[in-house]
Formats: sequence, structure tokens, C-alpha cells
Amino acid sequence: MLGTTIKTQLKAYLERLVNPIELIASLDASATAQEMRDLLLEIATLSDKVSVREDGTAAFKPSFAITRPGEEIRVQFAGIPMGHEFTSLVLALLQVSGYPPKVEAELIEQIRTLPGKLRFETFISLTCHNCPDVVQALNLLAVLNPGISSIMIDGAAFQDEVTARKIMAVPTVFLNGEPFGQGRMTLEEIVAKLDTGAASRDTEKIGQKAPFDLLVVGGGPAGSASAIYAARKGIRTGVVAERFGGQVLDTMGIENFISVQHTEGPRLASALEQHVKEYDVDIMNLQRVEALIPAASGGLTEVHLASGAILKSKTVVIATGARWREMNVPGEREYRGRGVAYCPHCDGPLFKGKRVAVVGGGNSGVEAAIDLAGIVSHVTLLEFDSVLRADAVLQAKLHSLPNVTVIKSAQTSEVSGDSNKVTGLFYKDRISGETLWIELEGIFVQIGLLPNTDWLKGTLTLSPRGEIEVDARGQTSAPGIFAAGDATTSPFKQIIIAMGDGAKASLGAFDHLIRSGAPA
Repeated sequence: MLGTTIKTQLKAYLERLVNPIELIASLDASATAQEMRDLLLEIATLSDKVSVREDGTAAFKPSFAITRPGEEIRVQFAGIPMGHEFTSLVLALLQVSGYPPKVEAELIEQIRTLPGKLRFETFISLTCHNCPDVVQALNLLAVLNPGISSIMIDGAAFQDEVTARKIMAVPTVFLNGEPFGQGRMTLEEIVAKLDTGAASRDTEKIGQKAPFDLLVVGGGPAGSASAIYAARKGIRTGVVAERFGGQVLDTMGIENFISVQHTEGPRLASALEQHVKEYDVDIMNLQRVEALIPAASGGLTEVHLASGAILKSKTVVIATGARWREMNVPGEREYRGRGVAYCPHCDGPLFKGKRVAVVGGGNSGVEAAIDLAGIVSHVTLLEFDSVLRADAVLQAKLHSLPNVTVIKSAQTSEVSGDSNKVTGLFYKDRISGETLWIELEGIFVQIGLLPNTDWLKGTLTLSPRGEIEVDARGQTSAPGIFAAGDATTSPFKQIIIAMGDGAKASLGAFDHLIRSGAPA
């Protein structure tokens, strides 16, 4: 089942196993169960520390558990963890055996002291690039804390369970049978949600920090570059971010990052964070910024967090990026995660054989329609304009597909549903003025981005589109405050451009420190 190259790589990883482990299979008579048996037996041939049993009694079949002999089962996989989840399998094999995780000691101790019996179930799709982070985080919780168990469930393999629980987006996590979370969550986010006292402790700790020379707001490509360039100057540097990695975490394939032929968003985001951590940078993750108070003459700029903490700095670089633009029509938010989706790669497999719509005729919308056409029964693409705006090669591919309908001059007006899930979409024909309805089970919104600058209105000069106006050095309308990346008027929203902007803004801030007479 595993190719020669993958077997060679996996064998090398399994040489790091610390203690013997058992793979306990709970099988049925299905073809998937036979594939699972073959996979487990193949893994066992690669290390004498791995053994396989087929006497499992798990409720989900086929599934398998990873445990040490004689210990309680806490890590399980319902479905075959290939695709994006293969890394989750490899890490689980190593960590269950006792191989130490690459996690800060303080966070490990926090996990070990979480109270109670916590049973996590994570529904995923094997094409979802956000799901592995959640699966790996919950598996690690189960490895470190005897009171926690985690099972990954492939939604495509257990469609009846997906239907019964009304799951229409992945990853979807249940805790002790009740909904816990949906979408990408980091290990830190999950632990913070479980440890109710963590937020107040963090607020107190952040509020006691000394002023920074340069404080970066945002942890995406622009923010990471700003932090690295500042730290290399030897000045006191901090990063405050709601989600380190930013929108890159939601990006699937990246093939235009010069010198790297192909990578994926989560992998690049992890590399960014590790690079920043190579320097003396104070990273404050999972912190949402609410307000910016520019410095009075010779004073310090204040950055106010939603937690109530206040950070102070001589200079600030704002790199808060952008977010998916919403349709802002009735029903969209009500049915988000229940038929309304924004990531075709993640949620597409949950709509296998169903009728869906894609709203948006740019590159992202047409690419989404092409991808979905291979999974669903029919795709309707709706474009507001009278022409599609995607590249010609993408349009040619789209029009060649037999199960795709393109509707132009269509203004989406409402998402309809039955209180549980999406049932259709209303749109207005902009030529005739007629309102029409399409019967659907899923709607994928692909209509561009909005800058994350709402919190800056009235503080800095913004463009009509809400972007922060900057000059050639990244300087904003307030002295000592710079900005970079997708949140600014810098044209062409690209990862590599955001990184360059971040470096430029950081150098501009350093130059400001020197010229303003404020010692760095």
C-alpha cells in the first residue's frame, strides 16, 4: 500500500521509537478494512517495536488504535490516515512510543494538569489541509494526559455518522459527545479553551511587559519578516497576533514563492514561526488587538488587547492581513458550517454527489468550481459581473466540464435553509431584474478579501477599500507607526510581496528610532 520511497522514509522515522507499541485493529468485512489491515501489517514490517492485533472492539469499524502494551487506548484512527493525515499517523506512532514532542515545557505541563475525562472525536476529510493540525494537537493531548482520548474520523468513510450529526464542514470536533469547535485550531488555542484560567493569567503577564522598541501586530508573512528584521537589529521586539501564520494557514498549494517550487500554507506558516523563534522575539499568540493609541510627542504608542491588557512601544508595524469577504446576505452566517463554506479543499468531500454553488468568477472561484466538479454531482458558478474574471486557461477548463453551469450577472440575495442545513440560494438576474432560486446543498463563497483594519477607523488614514495608506517606506499617517502586507494599499496581494513589505516597514521603523532620538 505504501510506495517504496514512503516506506524508506517511514522506516527511518520508526527507528526513533522509544518503547514498543501495538496497533489494535477493529475491522469488519469491508474493502476499506482490508486496506487498513494491509497498511498496519506493512508498518509492522518496518520496525520490531511495532506489533499488530486484530481483536479490537471499537464502535467505529474499520478503525485502529495506537497504544503501548498493557496501557489504556487513547489514540485512534477511524478511517485510513493517508493524504494530509499521514503525518498525523507518523507523529502518533512516535509520540505514543514516548518520543518527546516539540512543544514548550510550560505548555506540556499545562496539558498534563488539565482535569477530568475528556473524549475528543474529530471529523475530517483527507483533502483538508487544516484538519491535520487539529488531529495532531488532540492526539498529543491524549498522549500527555491519561484522562484524554482522541479519535480521528474520516467523514467520507462514515457518511451515516456525518449525516446523523449534521456535519457539513471539517474539521468538526466533539468533546464528550457535544460540539467543541469547528475549523482550524492550534494546540495553544485548544488548551486555552480547556484551561479556563489561562486567559486571565496571560492578561496579567502581558500587562507587566516592559515597552518594546518595535511591536509587530500580526503574525503572517509580513509580520514575521518585520519581526526578524527588527530582532536582527538588536532592538527589543515583540509580536502580538490573533493567529500566528495568518491567512497563509488557509492557503492550499503555493507554487509562486520564489526558490520553493511547491509548499502548502500550514507548512509555510510553521516555518515562519520557527524562523521568528530563532531570534529574541517576544511572541504573544492568540491575542486580538482592539485599539491603537498613537504616541503623543516623544511618548509611547499603546496597543490595547481584547483581553484588557495594554502593550506599549516606541514604534509599531501593523501587519494584520486580510480575511475572506462575506456575501453579507440573509442566511449566510446562520448556515456557515451547515452548507455555507469558504474552503473547497477542506469541505468539498463532504458534498460528494450533491449539488453545490460557487459564488465568484475570479481565479479562486473558477478553481474551486473545477475542483468541486470532480466530487459533487453538479456545480453552479454565479458571477456578479457580465464576464468571468479568471485566467483564460481556467475558463477553458471550466467550460469543458459537463456538470458545471455558469450564470453571469447574478447577484446573490439570500441563502435559504430548513433550520438545519442549506437548501438553496436566491439570486437576482441583474439584466431582467427577476429573482430566481436554485436548489442546493452547499455554497462555496469565493469573492475576494477584506483588510483586517476595522479597529483602525478614525485612528489612521484608510483608503475607500479600508486599506491602510502607506508611503514608500511603509509609514502610515501617524509618526512611528508603519504597516505592511495585505492590510495596506500596497498593490498585488501576494505572500512574497507581503514579506518584502514587512522587511521594508521594519527597516523604516528602525530608521525612525534613530532619527527621532529615541534610543533603541
